Amino acid sequence: MKTGAVVILYKPVLSQAQALIESVIRQVDVLCVVDNSPVPTVLDVPKHNLNYHHFADNVGIAAAQNVGLRDLQLSDCQYGLLLDQDSQPDGEFVSRLRSLLVASKQDNRDVVAIGPRIVCSFSDKPVKPRVQRELEVYDDMVCVTQIISSGMMIDLEKLDETGMKEEALFIDGVDHEWCWRARQRNLSIALAGNVKMVHRLGDSRSTFAGITYKVGSPIRLYYQFRNILLLCRRSYVPGYWKTRNLLVLPIRFFANSILQPGRLERTSYMLKGLWDGVRRKDGPYSRNW
Repeated sequence: MKTGAVVILYKPVLSQAQALIESVIRQVDVLCVVDNSPVPTVLDVPKHNLNYHHFADNVGIAAAQNVGLRDLQLSDCQYGLLLDQDSQPDGEFVSRLRSLLVASKQDNRDVVAIGPRIVCSFSDKPVKPRVQRELEVYDDMVCVTQIISSGMMIDLEKLDETGMKEEALFIDGVDHEWCWRARQRNLSIALAGNVKMVHRLGDSRSTFAGITYKVGSPIRLYYQFRNILLLCRRSYVPGYWKTRNLLVLPIRFFANSILQPGRLERTSYMLKGLWDGVRRKDGPYSRNW
C-alpha cells in the first residue's frame, strides 16, 4: 500500500519549504514537488524517491496538483496527499490520515478524500467554517461538503470517478469545486476529527468593524472575484456558498478598494475579475489581459 505526497511551491521561504519537505519525505514512498516559482527552488533532500517539476510560467495550482497526482498514479500509489508550502504537518500526519481512509474503505464507505482540522498560523486557533455544516459523524471522521486542498489525502483509485482538478479555475475555488463534484458523484469528503495541521491562510490579517479578515496579494482578487461568478452558475455548487459569497462580494470590494494599501491596483484586479466572470472567461490572468 504505497502512499505519495505532492507539495506545491511558489516563491517559498526556502527554510520553510526545506523543513516541510524533509518532514513529508520521511512519511511517504514517493514525493512529487511541483514548483511554480520563476526560478527553480534549490532543495537539499534525497533524490531517490523525489520527482521535481519546474514551471517558470506558473501553470496554476490545479494544473500543478494534476501533474503531481499523475506522478503518484504512475508510481502505483494508492493514496496521495496534497500540501501547500505554508502547511506544517507533524511526524505522524500521513499515517493517521491514511489509517482513517483505509478504515472507511473496510467499512464500505465511499470516502474519496479526507483532511485535517486546520489551525490558523496567525491566531493559533482552529478554523471554524461559518456556514458549512457537518453532514455525518462516525468514529473519528466527519463528512462535510468541502475541505481545503492542503492536507487533503485522496484515494487515488477513485480519481477516475471524480476527475482531476479543474485547471481552468487556475487557483481560487479549485479545492472546493473538486469536493462538490465528488459529492455530486455520490462520493464523500471527510474531516479527521482528531488530526490537526497548522496552515497559513492568506498573507496577513486586517480588521474592519470588529471583523477580522484575511488579506491576500492583489492578483488573487482577480481569481477570487472571477471564480465566484463562474462557480455560482453551476448546479452542483451548494446554495449556501453561492448566497454567502455573493452577499459578501460588495463588502470585500469596499475593504480592498478603500482600506488596503495599493488600492488602485486591487480595484483594477477586482473589476477585471468581475468582468471576466460575467463574460465566463477562465484560465490564467495573463491569457485574458
